[in-house]
Amino acid sequence: MFAYGKPDTFRSIYIIPMNRLTRAEEQVMQILWEMGEGMTKDVISHFPDPKPAYNTVSTVMRVLEKKGFVAHNAYGKTHVYYPAVEKESYARIQFMGFMKDYFNNSFPRMAAFFAREKNLDISEMEEILKMTEAEINNLKSREDE
Repeated sequence: MFAYGKPDTFRSIYIIPMNRLTRAEEQVMQILWEMGEGMTKDVISHFPDPKPAYNTVSTVMRVLEKKGFVAHNAYGKTHVYYPAVEKESYARIQFMGFMKDYFNNSFPRMAAFFAREKNLDISEMEEILKMTEAEINNLKSREDE
């Protein structure tokens, strides 16, 4: 699977393979997505105590860069890292894989499972229904165009 990096005037558009992240890699990515960009020491400052070692986070950042999830701009010896994958793109692909692996690619089965397991009340289920109906109407209006 592939996702597109977020381009801006300084960064080029490129396609990257969408691999699953380890727990440590995902922690770093969550921080980078929240920050937008930062140096290794900035990422470390966002971890709860006890903070991981600088070398540990630096290694994870380099691995993420090799995997295509992170890119950097160099300013002399300083590297400012930024996400090369949008959080929504990663979440979408991981979620679709989860739905395929655990619910036979059936959204209704997955929704029923979570409604049952989360003990949703009627108002929450009605809200899901309204959101689903709105999406259906949105799709129908696009088909009519």
